[in-house]
Amino acid sequence: MSQNLTYEEFGRRFFEVAVTEDRIGAAFAAITGGAFEVGPIPSGPGGLAKVRARVRIAEPQITRNVGELITFEVAIPLRIGLLVDLRLDRVKYDVDGLVTLPLTARAVEPLELRIEVEPPRPQDVVVGVASRNLRGEIVRMVGQVDDEIKRFVARHVAEEIDKPEVRKARIIDVAAELGRAFEAM
Repeated sequence: MSQNLTYEEFGRRFFEVAVTEDRIGAAFAAITGGAFEVGPIPSGPGGLAKVRARVRIAEPQITRNVGELITFEVAIPLRIGLLVDLRLDRVKYDVDGLVTLPLTARAVEPLELRIEVEPPRPQDVVVGVASRNLRGEIVRMVGQVDDEIKRFVARHVAEEIDKPEVRKARIIDVAAELGRAFEAM
């Protein structure tokens, strides 16, 4: 025999079933699994150096935390091939990176599930930069290459999560979805 639930209990259970790691992954599918190139971007003192990057974004790892709020941590791995053109010399780097995005699932008016995401800041980006030689290591330190990469990655991911198709994927109109389900019966 089934047990009656309060509306509040039903709503909480519904929310926990509706907002899963797979659904969050689907909302972020538009920004993962792809590659893009950037540059040349002026960098370093006076913009003397020009930086080019080839970035590959891997599938995110998503961790769900169920408490008073349902939150997620989305870790997006990156692989970056970086070229710093110093006019007289070109220095190449291999970069492994990780961007971490905190998300919160919220119920909002009129009857929607909305996934809120805070745009990443440079400190939310972790990079491991491998120089191919001593000259590259010196340029890396003097030119603050790691910090430039973090700023660039944070800015790019913030732009991606603000694209209309990603914003739309983060909103579920529950009333419309229920309407379609009842019409299909």
